[in-house]
Amino acid sequence: MFLLATIIILSYLVGSIPTSIIVTKLAKGIDIRNYGSGNAGGTNVMRVLGWKHGVLVIILDALKGVLAVVVVARLHYGSMPFNNATPFDDFTLVQIIAGISAVIGHIWTVFAGFRGGKGIATALGMLLMITTVDMLIAIGAFIIVVSISRYVSLGSIVGAIVVPLALVIRENIFNVNVPSYNTLLPFVIAVSLLVIFTHRKNVVRLLNGNEHKVSFSKKKK
Repeated sequence: MFLLATIIILSYLVGSIPTSIIVTKLAKGIDIRNYGSGNAGGTNVMRVLGWKHGVLVIILDALKGVLAVVVVARLHYGSMPFNNATPFDDFTLVQIIAGISAVIGHIWTVFAGFRGGKGIATALGMLLMITTVDMLIAIGAFIIVVSISRYVSLGSIVGAIVVPLALVIRENIFNVNVPSYNTLLPFVIAVSLLVIFTHRKNVVRLLNGNEHKVSFSKKKK
């Protein structure tokens, strides 16, 4: 139990690294939470400092999810401290636990007063390691939606919805044998709902027609 608790804590701390705050302080000496939407995420960085800094933050945030799943989870050895009743092998289950911990750390970062980002990039990094095909489909949907609408929040929400839908379609319509589908689907739905929940204010702004659009060429000084 001590080892699993250590993995959870380390994954949370990895997810808590406030990459957007670090990048914006190094680049412009500002706290990104005082500008734009006030969110400590890549989208707001893109809006305030331009697409290059925004993309850098998104990549770094995604790497936090990858690091938790690929590196921190490997600290696990031996059997689980509880009966593993899931179809996943012990290591995959530990990866899922580590990934979720990293996403929680990103949203409620201990290093920045528990005011982090919305978890979409870190969840993306985690899910890319666990359900690669479905995440690639979701990324494609995200790119299409953002390219057409210029709403990154809408693209993120659509992407979060597409992941479980892709799983269901591949398994039930195209008859692809997705490993551990019956357990993986509820887990993916839970992560997607968490991401959508963190975008609840964006949903209100989208409905009211005053959500911020992103520009890939304009840079605010």
